[in-house]
Amino acid sequence: MTIKTKTHKTVRATVIIGAGFGDEGKGLLTDRTAARFGADCIVARFNGGAQAGHTVVLPDGRRHIHSHFGSGTPAGAATFLSKYFVSNPLLFWREKTALENQGFPPPTVFADQRGLVSTPYDMLINQFIEKARGGSRHGSCGIGFGETIERCLRSRYTTRVADLNDAGKMASVLDDIRQNWVPERLAGLGIETISGELMDLLRSDQLKNDFIASAERFYREIRPARPEILRSRKGVILEGAQGLLLDQDGGWFPHVTRSNTGLCNAIGLAEEAGLESLDVIYATRAYATRHGAGPLPHELAAAPYDGIKDPTNIPNPFQGSLRFGWLDLDLLKKTINADLRRYARRTPIKIGRQLAVTCLDQLDQKAFFVSHNKLRHSSPEGLAFAAGRATGIKNVLVSRGPTRQTVSKLKTKAVRYA
Repeated sequence: MTIKTKTHKTVRATVIIGAGFGDEGKGLLTDRTAARFGADCIVARFNGGAQAGHTVVLPDGRRHIHSHFGSGTPAGAATFLSKYFVSNPLLFWREKTALENQGFPPPTVFADQRGLVSTPYDMLINQFIEKARGGSRHGSCGIGFGETIERCLRSRYTTRVADLNDAGKMASVLDDIRQNWVPERLAGLGIETISGELMDLLRSDQLKNDFIASAERFYREIRPARPEILRSRKGVILEGAQGLLLDQDGGWFPHVTRSNTGLCNAIGLAEEAGLESLDVIYATRAYATRHGAGPLPHELAAAPYDGIKDPTNIPNPFQGSLRFGWLDLDLLKKTINADLRRYARRTPIKIGRQLAVTCLDQLDQKAFFVSHNKLRHSSPEGLAFAAGRATGIKNVLVSRGPTRQTVSKLKTKAVRYA
């Protein structure tokens, strides 16, 4: 049963959106915003699922990579998993344990019962297919997010948060998925024969039963809620996952995620919650990155600055190593404007804009970027100033480190820009 909660007069929210291929500093910006409100804050995940990896680093050095739990968790903020978020009970418990071991006992996690749920079979298909693609990989994390979306297009195989409280129903649906959906899906992808380890896992009742147990625990842990729950707190943050250049409608198919990464879902959630205005922060690093296959404009053979350190995006079998390129201000402008033009005009909700340029501390004194198809350089602050000027956004935030204390408004006086 959905929890009914008294609503607060809050009608405004901050929206954190990545403007690149992900890894732009969304966790840092969410944590900074949540710290203003502490326990009187709630962070809503409005797209993606467990494949998100938003890093928060505290001043004492503790760090956590957030997937299910909003990046306001260390600041005491509650989490709301919206209907646009895909939950993975197995990975939820792994992350909860990691948070507790770091000394971050998670505040309440609310969840919309309409949200989709990943199963182990989605993860198996995802990993099996991505390995089979070899040099033609799509850049998947191997978590099964996209496969969950594909499967749930068929009502017969759909799994939602509301279903997790019924072990009998879950067992029946899981049997149908492993016996019928998996072979059908693989055949549609050109794989007619299943053998070896994949077949053993599909036949394993232990895998199915372990998932059902995790799903039941997940349902007992969360509190079912509707979007109106956002108005129960003074501070409201809508935290996006991935970036605009990975949006399924952004034109970079097939190397995209199966969700809308910008304003589309954020506005839908805000309208259901009864919010009246959104302060949108578009985030970008001071250089371009991509973790996974697909195009990366102005790609470089190695990291462009010696000061770049990224302990989050470590090499893995599905995405390989983090890739680097020059930040393209023309592309940044085009991407942000397209998101605003496509969605902001379709809603009565007021939309404010900010730009955040992160990782300035990792640059050399001479910072490079692309503008009007030419490679240019400036001071690190000059790069951030140029990004604001290119996008037409006057309110620019910058970070000079990984913690919330290193984020400040850009002071344009005495900025050196070439």
